Amino acid sequence: MPDQIDHNKVVVLTGAGISAESGLQTFRDMNGLWNAYSIDEVATPDAWERNPRLVLEFYNERRKKAVAALPNDAHKAIAALEEKYEVRVITQNVDDLHERAGSTKVIHVHGELVKARSTADPSLVYEIGGKEINLGDVCDKGSQLRPHIVWFGEEIHNHELSIDHIRTAGKVLVVGTSLTVYPAAGMVTEAHQQAEKILLSLDIEQRPYGFHCMQGKAVDLVPTIVRRWMEAGAAT
Repeated sequence: MPDQIDHNKVVVLTGAGISAESGLQTFRDMNGLWNAYSIDEVATPDAWERNPRLVLEFYNERRKKAVAALPNDAHKAIAALEEKYEVRVITQNVDDLHERAGSTKVIHVHGELVKARSTADPSLVYEIGGKEINLGDVCDKGSQLRPHIVWFGEEIHNHELSIDHIRTAGKVLVVGTSLTVYPAAGMVTEAHQQAEKILLSLDIEQRPYGFHCMQGKAVDLVPTIVRRWMEAGAAT
């Protein structure tokens, strides 16, 4: 039996493009932080085993940049949707710009820079804000802390929960992702046939079936879409 659609529910799936418009570079950029490191050196479980000091150095620098960044107009517009809709933000980004913009129900599928977790017990997660993680920083059980980040080769967080939300949403908005990173990219195919589905991105590589695709900056396009949805109000 198909999932029941909820016209008062909006799911927003965001990728690196929306954060890039707040000045946070992605690993696809030719310049910036990612250009100084190889993914294999800093973003895999093997990298952590080989050289945890280098991994911590890299994420401490990423955290510093993320904390200094500010939410942009796209983040703020998404947060404003909560005034009229039940909203779930599913983000591939590891910054907290959605939360700082005012979104209250954010699902991070790739983890969060502002948190650390135990290497021995993944359920031990700590809020650290902009603080660094260094060798010798340990959890309550005495094990080294690591970034609360999903590295390449690890399972994403909240996969089934995210799919459940997408399946029942009356509106699905995808922002700032090329839809080439799986399994998160495959989530959009779960959107209900009757849902309004929109993809906004500077670089549209994949055009999922049933989606209206618009190419441009998130800060320009998202407020326009949100304004229209807010004026329409929740469907009855």
